[in-house]
Amino acid sequence: MILERTYVIDYGGQYTHLIARRCRELGVYAEIVPQEVIFTKGMLVNVKGLILSGGPRTVSESDMSTPFKKNMNVLTKLRIPVLGICFGHQLLAIACGATLESGGNPEYGHTLITRVSDDSMLSGFDKEHNVWMSHSDQVTELPDTMTALAVSGDQRVAAFKSNDGLVYGVQFHPEVTHTPNGMTVLNAFLRDVCRYEETWRSEDQIDDIVERIKEEVGEGRVLMGTSGGVDSTVAAYLIRKAIGDRFFCVFVDNGLLREGEAEEVSVAFDEMGFKNFEAVDASDEFIDGLKDVEDPEEKRRIIAETFIRVFERKAHELTDKHGQFDFLGQGTIYPDRVESAATGIGTAMIKSHHNVRLPDWMQLKLVEPLKDLYKDEVRRVGHKIGIPKHMIWRQPFPGPSFAIRIGGPVTREQLTILREADLILQKGLIEANAYSELWQSFCVLLPIQSVGVMGDERTYEQTCVIRMVDSSDAMTASVSQPDWEVLLRIASRIANQVAGINRVVYDLTSKPPGTIEWY
Repeated sequence: MILERTYVIDYGGQYTHLIARRCRELGVYAEIVPQEVIFTKGMLVNVKGLILSGGPRTVSESDMSTPFKKNMNVLTKLRIPVLGICFGHQLLAIACGATLESGGNPEYGHTLITRVSDDSMLSGFDKEHNVWMSHSDQVTELPDTMTALAVSGDQRVAAFKSNDGLVYGVQFHPEVTHTPNGMTVLNAFLRDVCRYEETWRSEDQIDDIVERIKEEVGEGRVLMGTSGGVDSTVAAYLIRKAIGDRFFCVFVDNGLLREGEAEEVSVAFDEMGFKNFEAVDASDEFIDGLKDVEDPEEKRRIIAETFIRVFERKAHELTDKHGQFDFLGQGTIYPDRVESAATGIGTAMIKSHHNVRLPDWMQLKLVEPLKDLYKDEVRRVGHKIGIPKHMIWRQPFPGPSFAIRIGGPVTREQLTILREADLILQKGLIEANAYSELWQSFCVLLPIQSVGVMGDERTYEQTCVIRMVDSSDAMTASVSQPDWEVLLRIASRIANQVAGINRVVYDLTSKPPGTIEWY
């Protein structure tokens, strides 16, 4: 049972998840919640601190007419410390009587701040310290009840505290790696100000997770579809650990997978001792359904509907053989729930995840062992319970598979070309001991032909894009900078060995502004 926690109030900032993850890395369990939770009866039990996230907007009069402004005294009476970051910094400042000026003098990227106080909140910073800023509005004047801790530029308030030590604000982002020693700010707030004492680690929650599954499922049966990825594999292992042979696992081969992937997943689950594991080869059904389809979103829709149809058939078959199922197991992780507006009151839906929004026909109750964990935390759990290393550290692979890495229609010929190119890429990275250092590496097949020459003959064939990124959670990603010789060797092998490709390019786009996947 989690005794201590902090709430991260979500105002739509791109780094909101990162704030929560950093708190967890510091050993304090953090949840992302909407603002209304602060004023919901019973929701602040065992909450010793609040953090207000950044956001893409300006503090407006409507913000100040919300319960947050009207109920600032509630937080004061509860004596719960609050830290505002970026937009949260501005919101807290205005709520406490400070002056905010809009527009005018934006600060983006690395910005030099100067400490003007010895307060412990910034004790990990130099007197002059580079931080990561991303704002245009600025706090310019504080009331007598507040003290500046740091300033930037022409005396703009970069950090402040209330004189009673309950309210803190930082205009910069301590949660990003671009702010050196930024974690010391969060640690000072959590440990020195909020007085969190416990140390939370995901791998220490295994026994509690298993017990919750037992209580939830009782004597019921659980059916689960697995992709072989780390989330569904760890979830399957925990459910099986909790209820044994009353757990049934189905792997659907959609014919759009990486080379040897279907066989690898089946062998791995056999080696892990899964008795009730069944693989379904539905390759033809998926590929035929994608005939002549070019639009990526239409591909996703067709693949999702086909999966539901195939899974439903298998579910009916297993029901006839073993009896009715009561629960559907899922590898849902924490970011899936937050983005799908499944975490609480008033959360805006960013996108609907296939493993959160169930089809109408699925009348089963959900079992989601990993719903409160991030992917890096899931990997630590997987390591602790003995999941094979190659399954834990497999790179993320999209649900629609190679269909969204092929520009234009999906055909068996295009799948063969892409599969061969991708295999060369992965083998080359493994040979160079670079595979495990990357968040994701893959090839994209473009429907763009260009002139080439092989031997003395002219070629007119397709282009392959190599994409490699570094990330911790896929919310943001930077372009990987592999060894040049390794990249050249891989590109040469693809162009020379894969029939249908005569040009290889490297994608230099980070996320944002791009996304990790192309389509």
